[in-house]
Amino acid sequence: MAEKKQFKTETKKLLDMMINSIYTHKEIFLRELISNASDAIDKRHYLSLTDEKIPTADYEIKVEADKDNRTITITDNGVGMTLEELENNLGTIAKSGSKEFLEKVANEKTPDVDIIGQFGVGFYSAFMVAKSVKVETKSVQDGKSHVFESDGLESYTVDDSDYNEYGSKITLYLRDNTEDDKYDDYLDEYTIKDLIKKYSDYVRYPIKTWVTKYDPKDDKDDKDSEPKTHLELETVNSMLPIWKKNKSEVTDEELNNFYKAKFMDWQDPLASIFVNVEGMLTYNALLFIPKKAPFDMYGDKNDRGLQLYTKGVFILDKCKDLIPEYLRFVKGLVDSADLPLNISREMLQEDKAIKKIASNVEKKILAELSRMLKNDRAKYEEFFSYYGLNLKFGLYENYGAKKDLLKDLIIMKSLKEDKLITFEEYVNNMKEGQKEIYYATGKSKEAVLALPQMDLVKSKDYDVLLLSDDVDEFMIQILKNYNDKAFKSVNNDDLNLVDEEEAKKIDELKEEKKDFLAAVKDSIPGVKDVVLSKKLKDAPCCVTADGGLTFEMERVLRAQNNKDVKAERIFELNPNHPVFAKLEGLKVADNDAFKKYTNVLYNEALLQEGILPDDPKAFADILNELIMK
Repeated sequence: MAEKKQFKTETKKLLDMMINSIYTHKEIFLRELISNASDAIDKRHYLSLTDEKIPTADYEIKVEADKDNRTITITDNGVGMTLEELENNLGTIAKSGSKEFLEKVANEKTPDVDIIGQFGVGFYSAFMVAKSVKVETKSVQDGKSHVFESDGLESYTVDDSDYNEYGSKITLYLRDNTEDDKYDDYLDEYTIKDLIKKYSDYVRYPIKTWVTKYDPKDDKDDKDSEPKTHLELETVNSMLPIWKKNKSEVTDEELNNFYKAKFMDWQDPLASIFVNVEGMLTYNALLFIPKKAPFDMYGDKNDRGLQLYTKGVFILDKCKDLIPEYLRFVKGLVDSADLPLNISREMLQEDKAIKKIASNVEKKILAELSRMLKNDRAKYEEFFSYYGLNLKFGLYENYGAKKDLLKDLIIMKSLKEDKLITFEEYVNNMKEGQKEIYYATGKSKEAVLALPQMDLVKSKDYDVLLLSDDVDEFMIQILKNYNDKAFKSVNNDDLNLVDEEEAKKIDELKEEKKDFLAAVKDSIPGVKDVVLSKKLKDAPCCVTADGGLTFEMERVLRAQNNKDVKAERIFELNPNHPVFAKLEGLKVADNDAFKKYTNVLYNEALLQEGILPDDPKAFADILNELIMK
């Protein structure tokens, strides 16, 4: 006679919380029950190795839907449960038989056993879709059969049973459909197959379900008649994950097909990366670099993250903790038995193991990129055209914490080279006597060549790196130098290219012309200082930024609605240019004209830097007035 019992330690409120709050998606119930079935088979297989009285079997898991009775049945031929185990494992919430079994194995110092569930709450996920659940089981240890039934509220019943197969059979009696939840959908053949493939494709045992098959037509069949069908019990899951095979056993075609099917891409990946780590922390990873960046790579809906599996069971679609932000374009998965999950197996807990895996995954990706740069330059340049910005952001982020990892993966244009070059290649090609790495900000080579500050650099025949992306100057500011070679901005820095005699001459002239320079400064509102330039050769003047904020940084930050950001401006005059003498003469002869011409020169210098005059109308009025004279 069935004996009705109360759940031992928990209340209806706790049951409600577990059924309705722990899991994010109701469909997860099938994953949990299949995982429990897999665990049960693992236990039987292990016991059969150590106890000759325990029979082995052709292990399998069956998932069957009965639309007429609105039931789903999950059957395994695993270890089964004794009466005591039935009450302890199902009658006490969060008391995990799997966890106890693992502890027993560990205490006996027996070989590793791969068990998925360790929390004892997966069974209760069934009540998210079922109004009642029936568990029939026969234990391989005592050969007795029992049945457990519950509506998931406060009580359950247990009784003897005539179930005659070793293992367990769980029958879910589905809830009634509501406006929000169509529970009948879980009875659909294609839904069941899809959920098995999605969550349990790589469970090591065959998962079988009934699949509709079409009968071949013969000559006697009416051509217009409906095709005849029959049902076959078919294995749905793949069982052996491609990422657990040796890399040498997997062809490029298999990898490409797996990537395209798994990550919904129509093109082969640019690169694939196998990771297989064994030791204190064991895990596999299979990573892909897509051939092209998605159009919404930086969109809110395109979250970064790798898929997470534990022992072949799908847990999370996008685990952000396993990949850094700057590598958000990488697709792939990690499979580990050692990751600490919370009780719903849907979220990771903070743990050193997670950080260690993430760090190693990052290094593996960067090592592959380094190999590609060295051995397949064309492919790397293709990669960089789509994802170079990501690497630059990674170098800049967190105050350059990863600059040593990333600096040798950056490639840039330069004035003298027809190809993209690395910092190392620039340094190796430096002219004799060149001590610093020169760079200039501009949208094109022509724009950089037109900078007045370029005259001296060109006269020395030095190469100049071209910075055209918004993040470039921020990146250079973080790097500061490369292999002890300082970066020098052609736009802003003192280039140290004039000889000592010329530099001394300019320094002496500075004292002599200090009143004139002060008058120039007074005629230009907002300029921080006016100086005699040591970087100009043919041009009369230029404008540079003082301090860490450059004009390019100002432009980028203003575009991000930081309207008050403004670089401090230095107006530099070439004392050797005829315009300098012309200005000095105007200062004496016509102070009003001196101010107007100074204003024109200053705004001309701003325009050459790609900066609009502070007051475009006033600038236009002065130009018109001077033209009319």
